[in-house]
Amino acid sequence: MKKVFTAAALALSCVLTAPAQANVNDFSICLADSLNGKERKQLATWVFYAMAAHPELKELANVSQERRVEMDKSVAKLMTRLLTEDCSEHVVAAMHQDPLAIQRAFEFVGQVAMQELLADQAVTNSISNYAHYVDQEAIASLFTK
Repeated sequence: MKKVFTAAALALSCVLTAPAQANVNDFSICLADSLNGKERKQLATWVFYAMAAHPELKELANVSQERRVEMDKSVAKLMTRLLTEDCSEHVVAAMHQDPLAIQRAFEFVGQVAMQELLADQAVTNSISNYAHYVDQEAIASLFTK
């Protein structure tokens, strides 16, 4: 009986939150659809610059402060266009239902931007290079016990 009640409560919560999710999803899709490939790469570069500021990664990337500021200004201009022109109706509807709508939508856009970079064959090859050094026998032994 408890399982039935839990399932019913979960189903009801999904139905009640569906409009909010729909608005955030619509907003996310609008943002992603409004970006061209160059802009997706621009966002991925901006994320890379931000990650390169981490003390443990700083020495691996030589990004000048001038280049960071240039990229920040460029991304700010892009974000302003997306929010005030391309997706203004979607952002208003989403924010009425979810105060974190902008954050959630740009997380999705970040994923789309990273997919743009990950689709490159050189990146795919680089990401998979570690597999040459994995101890396949040790992993296989996990499944033979």
